[in-house]
Amino acid sequence: MGTSRNVERRTILKAAGASAAVVGLGATTACGGDSGSGDGTVTLRYAWWGGEPRTIAIKKTIALFEKKYPKIKIKPEFTDYEAFWEKFQTQASGGNPPDVFQNAVGFLRKYDKRGVLLDLKTQADAGNLSLDNFRNGVLANGQVDGKQIAIPVGANTMALVIDLKAFEKAGVEAKFGWTWDEYFDALQTIQDKLKIAGDTGYCSIMYLYDLYLRQNGKAFFTDTDLGFTEDDLTQWWEDGYKRVRSGLIADPKKVEQVKPKSALSAGLAASEFTWDNFSIRYEGEGESDYGLAPIPTTDGKNTGQYLGSLMLSAFSGTKHPKEAAQFIDFMVHDPEVGKIMGYDRGILATTEQYEAFTPTDANNKGVKAYEEEVAKADVLGKITPHPSGADVIEAAFLRLGGEVTQGKTKPADAAKALFSEAKAAFAG
Repeated sequence: MGTSRNVERRTILKAAGASAAVVGLGATTACGGDSGSGDGTVTLRYAWWGGEPRTIAIKKTIALFEKKYPKIKIKPEFTDYEAFWEKFQTQASGGNPPDVFQNAVGFLRKYDKRGVLLDLKTQADAGNLSLDNFRNGVLANGQVDGKQIAIPVGANTMALVIDLKAFEKAGVEAKFGWTWDEYFDALQTIQDKLKIAGDTGYCSIMYLYDLYLRQNGKAFFTDTDLGFTEDDLTQWWEDGYKRVRSGLIADPKKVEQVKPKSALSAGLAASEFTWDNFSIRYEGEGESDYGLAPIPTTDGKNTGQYLGSLMLSAFSGTKHPKEAAQFIDFMVHDPEVGKIMGYDRGILATTEQYEAFTPTDANNKGVKAYEEEVAKADVLGKITPHPSGADVIEAAFLRLGGEVTQGKTKPADAAKALFSEAKAAFAG
């Protein structure tokens, strides 16, 4: 997304009074939940992925919902990201996914194609769910082919997290509108002066490559295919591998050794690309101060950014579509839910919840400030389409990009392999 902001504006967003800027994805009709009890009470299964803090918060919101709707009981199901989708694949194939579940853009077309997702517009038309008051056009993230198959609960965008002390010590500054050449020049200065890598390893981040492509008039996906060529990707990975060899990007072996800790918070490098709301991790892991900085650009204006989101979907075969819609409506609009969830799943998607939650810690203040600055800059574009199979391709991009940076696979061979795997994924 392009930016018209003056490059002399401060671009490391610091929470007021804070000591550091904030640091800164074929079913058959069957029963999703119980058919209901004799007294008219129904039970909905609700599934999500995430860590313990998210689970604790969501359980509190469930208690609020059950208090308001005593005839609807919620049965929670939760696990980590990878296990969630492995289990969901099995459930969808067997015709028994949860009534309501957390979803992401990479899976929408895949499960819509299989008939798993309920078109929630029908429930909105029936008055069971409001599609009003969503911020910055994020509601469109859950729309496919004229259907509303998911409802956003939060929004986030890609950002560059930097080690503030390292940047200051090296005498380099991140600015709105800086170019990729300026970014890599800054990293070279950091390497020369501080003897650490500039970046932790950007080559295998599909969503960052999407931004780069968008800056150059392309995109990672079209509605049905990849939106770039093998030569495009070969060049991206060749450049990345050269920077690994030169030490500008952190040694992939050392990055693996410090996991699950980030290479940035471990002090192996001075910057890392990630989603802005993921950036909160660094203050807890590292010993430095961290900040959210702008995405580098190709032309000094367009960053390619957009708002991504986590969403809630409902099973097309649920026996209780009305209750499922009422539950989703409560979870995305109720102000008390917003206060409880905060920015765990990104900046709150509806005005009711956004206005109800006021961040008090430096991290969340910084995330809010970053997204507001990006929105003010009028640079946010529409999210890139994600065709069926996008989840498989994202995993392949991560794996093959890692093989390239480790020197295990030549960039051209990895690009060829990605296109081959993508073809199979699209056909699946």
